[in-house]
Amino acid sequence: MADFDLSIDEKRVYADKSGKQTVYVAAEMGVVSVDVSDDLVGGFRIDHRCTPRDIVGSPGEVAVATDEDVLLVHDDAYHELDFGPATTVGFHRNRVVAADESGRIARYGEDGWEELGSVEDVRALDGSLVAAADGVYRIGDSGLTHVGLDDVNDVSDPAGRLGSDDGTLFAATDSGLYWLGNGWMDALEGTTTVVASMPDGRAHAVGPDGLVSLEAEEWVADPIPMDETVVGVAHDARAAYAVTDAGTFCVRTVKDDWRTQVLGLDAVGVAVR
Repeated sequence: MADFDLSIDEKRVYADKSGKQTVYVAAEMGVVSVDVSDDLVGGFRIDHRCTPRDIVGSPGEVAVATDEDVLLVHDDAYHELDFGPATTVGFHRNRVVAADESGRIARYGEDGWEELGSVEDVRALDGSLVAAADGVYRIGDSGLTHVGLDDVNDVSDPAGRLGSDDGTLFAATDSGLYWLGNGWMDALEGTTTVVASMPDGRAHAVGPDGLVSLEAEEWVADPIPMDETVVGVAHDARAAYAVTDAGTFCVRTVKDDWRTQVLGLDAVGVAVR
């Protein structure tokens, strides 16, 4: 493993050390860093020029899939991981997982990239879950196992992502949003494109009627104050963050409405460490 790697406990201390947060947006000109304090949005800047295709966070780190490589953001530096061009990226037990256009899926470990398998048309990675055109796959000790559904656009596995014991598994599909209980259970009907959740039970999804949040086991409307499409959602201990396709950054704490900042750049995702 690279010498900048942190243990899970160190990452959590790092993530909780101040009331301020830097949130990362994958935009058309590169990775944009946005300064946030509680629900107040401060300055923003292009932090690293590249062509990002996906972005995801884990305590202390952010991973970016680009058209040239996978980047790991650690201590405000961008480290190339020598994966090659990537289409999507995730974290499995605090280790970076990536996929490319051919469907190759690999996890970054002490000895470099470990091949996990290959799936056609990989669309998202999170924790132990893989979202693909022909369903959800799960990362296990023996590789990848198909675990149901079809036309999957996004997945969320907070326990598998953060190495915790809590959190519900979700899958966003063309037919609706599902959660994993005794099999895949219906949560929302209609095409769902984004889902993000945390071990503490907080969750957001983007469905036919826009952004919704999970409140007391019910999905309720949680619209941003812009007529734009949310393409990415992320959470930390303090707030939820969202970004739209047109590049509007949004932040919401539990006690406040959404605050927004126009970045002026088309965006594909948002991440927080």
